[in-house]
Amino acid sequence: MTTWRRRGLHGHGHGQGTWRRRGRGTVTGRLALVLVTLASAAGCLTGPEPEAVLRVMVPNTAGSGYDVTGRTLVVSLREAGITDAEAFNLTGGSGTVALSRLLHERGNDRLVLLMGLGLVGSAQATPEAPGVGDAEPLARLVEEPEALIVPTDSPLDSVETLLAGWEAGEVTTGIGSHVGGPDHLAWREAVRAAGLAPEAGRNARYDGGGALLGALLSGEVDAIMTGLSEYRHALAAGELRVLAVTGAERVPGVDAPTFRELGYAWEFVNWRGLLAPPGLTDGQREGLLDALDALHESETWRAALRENGWRDAYLTGEPFVRFLHEEASRRAADNDRP
Repeated sequence: MTTWRRRGLHGHGHGQGTWRRRGRGTVTGRLALVLVTLASAAGCLTGPEPEAVLRVMVPNTAGSGYDVTGRTLVVSLREAGITDAEAFNLTGGSGTVALSRLLHERGNDRLVLLMGLGLVGSAQATPEAPGVGDAEPLARLVEEPEALIVPTDSPLDSVETLLAGWEAGEVTTGIGSHVGGPDHLAWREAVRAAGLAPEAGRNARYDGGGALLGALLSGEVDAIMTGLSEYRHALAAGELRVLAVTGAERVPGVDAPTFRELGYAWEFVNWRGLLAPPGLTDGQREGLLDALDALHESETWRAALRENGWRDAYLTGEPFVRFLHEEASRRAADNDRP
């Protein structure tokens, strides 16, 4: 596996200037030479140390949008030959447990946290939780619209029909995120755009995309608001039907209009990115960003974007820092609305 070759990310070899011969003819000098030769033959003291695996922490359950993005990221890093990487899930506190873990890994450039709009919202909604701004911002990676989805055989054939049934108490909708997360925000804003009150009908919350899909297919809920990438296989299998998507444009390969096309003066996109622990050196931070730059330029990553219906939203440095501040302010103001 190819490891990082960019500044701040490659290991430093031990053996360079380590041994000093005290004299060509002395026993000590000859012994040192023998030791260096043997170590070199074994590959112990020459060249950089093997790079530690980059660990991508996913702050919620398997099958969620974060999980799909995190695992796609690590596969892409490997296939593009940038670094070895692995993903693992650390759930709890709507993502704030993982954020706390990240902050305790000060100076560790072998760990990053997959995050996004949902974590911004959950950190704000949890008074005792740390803030996203306490970590090291790395990059925004992708944007993804939400989608209003029903089973293929559902009698709900339009957004208008669904909303009318929901307001009348005849339809239950579901989301797979916490309060303040992207599914919740998208559904609440869609209802408001239709001139309805968010509390007018029944809405059930599930822990992640897997549980949400199960609830939809079993009939526990009649429709769901969720990210598309989590359900691409069920959509391809013909199990689900999309009534509308929340972005400014239609999603390639998905036969569904935008809410704006249907007359709703509203649009919404979720986004996902990466945070690193605080306390990185300039070299560590630049090395991580160099690796992400290389990934962003790779055909492997472009193919992943197409496959998952994601929009490239790559943003790093001060522009990403400003974006995080703006998102936090915007969501705080939105949460204050009745």
